[in-house]
Amino acid sequence: MISRRIIRTKVLQILYAHVSSPEKTITQSESELHFSIRKTYDLYHLLFAILGELSDFANERIEARKMKNFPSEDDLNPNLRFVNNRLISRLKSDKSLNKYLDGNKLNWSNYPDLIRGIYTSLIESDLYKEYINSAIDDFGNDRRFCEDFFSIILVNSDIMLNELEEQSIYWNDDLDFTISMVIKTIKKFKSSDDQNEYLMSLYKDEEDQEFTKKLFRKALVNNTENRKIIENYTKNWDVDRVAIMDILIMQLALTELMEFPSIPIKVTLNEYIELAKYYSTNKSSTFINGVLDRITKDFKEEGKIVKAGRGLLET
Repeated sequence: MISRRIIRTKVLQILYAHVSSPEKTITQSESELHFSIRKTYDLYHLLFAILGELSDFANERIEARKMKNFPSEDDLNPNLRFVNNRLISRLKSDKSLNKYLDGNKLNWSNYPDLIRGIYTSLIESDLYKEYINSAIDDFGNDRRFCEDFFSIILVNSDIMLNELEEQSIYWNDDLDFTISMVIKTIKKFKSSDDQNEYLMSLYKDEEDQEFTKKLFRKALVNNTENRKIIENYTKNWDVDRVAIMDILIMQLALTELMEFPSIPIKVTLNEYIELAKYYSTNKSSTFINGVLDRITKDFKEEGKIVKAGRGLLET
């Protein structure tokens, strides 16, 4: 589930925290890295759970309206399209999802205002009105509605973003990515009675898990050497005045270029330039691109960067 881009982002964040806290050991920072990644996986499961919470909240409102002293026709015969959504029902009974949520004590039960706020935004949306009035009533339409809920409603929900920032510092930049993984998972569900398990694992494979460990460890171990390389290629700059985030991004890029022969050079450069656009100053991406480009050309000629297999073909 965790993509290489997110891995690089998490490594950069924890690397920054490590150099900002000299008292931290490598082991402590590495534990924090794995904890940060696990928190993203927690959020992945929590986002699925919010659909069930919204469905239950809607059902409670329906039952409450039926108990009025003088219920209207709509109160007595409500539109049940949303509360009977087949995909949501499938998720509410999904054993692997519930096992993870229960085992890690993850739920939205203590956040009634959040659920109420998101529900209000949902039922006022054109998406919801079109869905409950649609002539199409099947699993495919239910699934598409859930996809659109995440991509249209939740991703733009300020109340959701604010709540996540309050709950965990590790979720500050995770919502967009995690929603994309949720949508990708939802697309795999075939029917309400399909018992196959579609939830993603934490890492795509062992190679990605090893990539995480090695990238972080090598970046720390080779810190002094990589900083000297950067200093040699920024002689016209006062390195102490270069943003610390720029230095760390270039150090990570150098680590990946030299320690991972199967990753194409273009992929590495593009990924870290994108990180610079998001995490550093406006001019950082151009600066970093220039420095890394010169280092890469020289190191390839000197045999310090050697790519093999797929990487060799795409450099």
